[in-house]
Amino acid sequence: MTDTLLSGELTDEELRELAERAGRELEDASATEILAWAADTFGPRFCVTSSMEDAVVAHLASRVMPGVDVVFLDTGYHFPETIGTRDAVDAVMDVNVITITPRQTVAEQDAEHGEKLHDRNPDLCCALRKVKPLEDGLTAYAAWATGLRRDESPTRANTPVVGWDAKRRKVKVSPIARWTQDDVDAYVAEHGVLTNPLLMDGYASVGCAPCTRRVLEGEDARAGRWAGRGKTECGLHG
Repeated sequence: MTDTLLSGELTDEELRELAERAGRELEDASATEILAWAADTFGPRFCVTSSMEDAVVAHLASRVMPGVDVVFLDTGYHFPETIGTRDAVDAVMDVNVITITPRQTVAEQDAEHGEKLHDRNPDLCCALRKVKPLEDGLTAYAAWATGLRRDESPTRANTPVVGWDAKRRKVKVSPIARWTQDDVDAYVAEHGVLTNPLLMDGYASVGCAPCTRRVLEGEDARAGRWAGRGKTECGLHG
């Protein structure tokens, strides 16, 4: 970990080159090795983001960086089970859970844009309640970790283990990008990692309640998100 990285003196171009080089060099590394690189490189300017679908990446990161910041975005539309998972993670894991919220409450957004914006214009709803709040919440960090996996959907098939997030001008770390669902399940079982109870109730991917349904047999894990709306991502990851 260098003083230059901690002080934020690297240019965007230097950070991008650092990320792309690390992506190549760490392609075959384990998830903990990838996270250890991020922790050693960025120190307190590195965080984990979690939707609280499960706490796998948070658990992995806590093993190499105890007390790591875990950023959770409370959109105001989460299932109660998701909020419960967040609270449990905060209580039992060696992490520092930081909850960030949109500028407006759901009621304030309804007053300005009308009720059920998520049905009429889901892209705008995601921009207001996810994308902008996360950008604000990541201001203090130079790098962030996600739980993205290549096997989740075609849109995520080329996810690098370390890459450059041009939208936010930060290094983006996806330590379990090469994992399969079987790998996740095995890790959860071995370490007793907390998972969202909805995963045992037909949900393969857990997002905001109005825009998430159970998946059908043979569907990919993301099929239950914005079903029938021609939308596959909220904007946080592309």
